[in-house]
Amino acid sequence: MSDEVSPALERSLPGQGFGELDLILSCGDLPYDYLEYLVDAFDAPLLYVHGNHDHPVETEGRLITAPQGGTNVEGRVVEAAGLLIAGLGGSPRYAPGGTYQYTEGEMRRRVQRLAGRLRWAELRGRRLDILLTHAPPRGIHDHTDPAHQGFQSLLPLVERHRPRYLIHGHSPPRPGHPTRTQSGATGVIHVRGHALLEVPDA
Repeated sequence: MSDEVSPALERSLPGQGFGELDLILSCGDLPYDYLEYLVDAFDAPLLYVHGNHDHPVETEGRLITAPQGGTNVEGRVVEAAGLLIAGLGGSPRYAPGGTYQYTEGEMRRRVQRLAGRLRWAELRGRRLDILLTHAPPRGIHDHTDPAHQGFQSLLPLVERHRPRYLIHGHSPPRPGHPTRTQSGATGVIHVRGHALLEVPDA
């Protein structure tokens, strides 16, 4: 899920069009209470990264900085539902002081730290199943304006570590352009609202 609340998900419960879900994956820019509702409604674990529009929300006298009950995979490698999942949220920096916005150099350093964790997993015989990002890699599903351009530093990460899927949001959809693109061994999936993904056994 990413960027837009999906009315179909808001109205649905397990067994009513979606069936059982093993995981809920959020690419960011979604209301925290909406994500919390889906965790309760589908009784499925939530893994998420932040989008550039995510910000703390004060409600009922408490400050909420993340969806309660979810697992933040920013810069981490975690196992869930038998899958190895890592995350890098945020967008290219386009405004001074923007939260979860990064220059290419900042993202490159984040990529390098994550790559070290991925190498450790690979030494144990595990290949990354899903890389969860907010912004896309440069040249795949992105735009040319500074706010919606993809990150160049994601490309060597994908080439070297060959995740089975990279799932992202952020970029506005363009009619007639694909939302699923194969980049080497990796299926890159652009999500706006929600999408269902069935991951075959490795």
